[in-house]
Amino acid sequence: MATTFNNISFRWKTASWLLKIIYINIAVFLILRIFAVVGFFFGAETSSWLRWIECPSSLSILAQQPWAILTYMFAQFDVLHILFNMLWLYGFGRLFLEFNSQKQLLALYIYGGILGAIVFMLGYTFLPAFDHHIGWLIGSSASAIAIVIATAILNPDYKVGLLFIGQISLKWIAIITLAIFFLGLSGENSGGHMAHFGGALAGAIYGLMMRRGKDITRSFNLLLDGIANTLTTFKNFKFPKRNKTKKPKANKWDSTKSQRRPNSNSTEKASASPEDQAELDKILDKIKKSGYTALSAEEKKRLFDVSKRIK
Repeated sequence: MATTFNNISFRWKTASWLLKIIYINIAVFLILRIFAVVGFFFGAETSSWLRWIECPSSLSILAQQPWAILTYMFAQFDVLHILFNMLWLYGFGRLFLEFNSQKQLLALYIYGGILGAIVFMLGYTFLPAFDHHIGWLIGSSASAIAIVIATAILNPDYKVGLLFIGQISLKWIAIITLAIFFLGLSGENSGGHMAHFGGALAGAIYGLMMRRGKDITRSFNLLLDGIANTLTTFKNFKFPKRNKTKKPKANKWDSTKSQRRPNSNSTEKASASPEDQAELDKILDKIKKSGYTALSAEEKKRLFDVSKRIK
């Protein structure tokens, strides 16, 4: 179990932002489907909890769940929906990264999703066909189409091979895709197709501005870098330790010496009496002349006793 978790953690850390976005979408999809299965057996309606991550067409409802303008673009509920969106995103995401950075891809993904949600809400608010209706938006289509359109504008004549079609330029893929979305505006997913045009608008603005040498994702990425640096600084910050006043430890040898140090009254050496001093000088003179071995046993004993008294 630990090895599996370590492998997943390593793959996440080493993955590009393109793959990370795809991983998040797949993970959210699986979680939503598991909730749907559990809810089915307990009699809970899917819409009752799915609404918390979908983006509403009503601004007043969005004000109650502002996170939905971000969560909706990382969530899919239908199998075919996530399959086509991830294939679309992966294919054009790789082409995008050949000429742009990973940070620019992440920013454009967010831009496309937000602008798609704005166009979706504007359509439901002002178009007569949606009068008095509340719509709900889910899926990464708007974000994916932003990357498609941006890639096509930056490299219109870049050709890719499509099954049953052969080599075709990116500009024609973009044009055909927008035409399909336009024809679908009167269908059941008209709100979703309006969001697609919002994502396409974000991609077009990015591509056209990049051709002029201006990166509209720069401010977004500077903000993310600032947040990341702040979090890193906070994570590595260590509160200074309080300096506790410690009592100086007595040196081992000083302690020993202090314990062995005699009383101040006993430190003074006993002064020798005149008789002892005279006798000691006499014995020392004899040692000087004849050596210690010339002393008699009695003289050696007296030397010892006198030295001991005046020590």
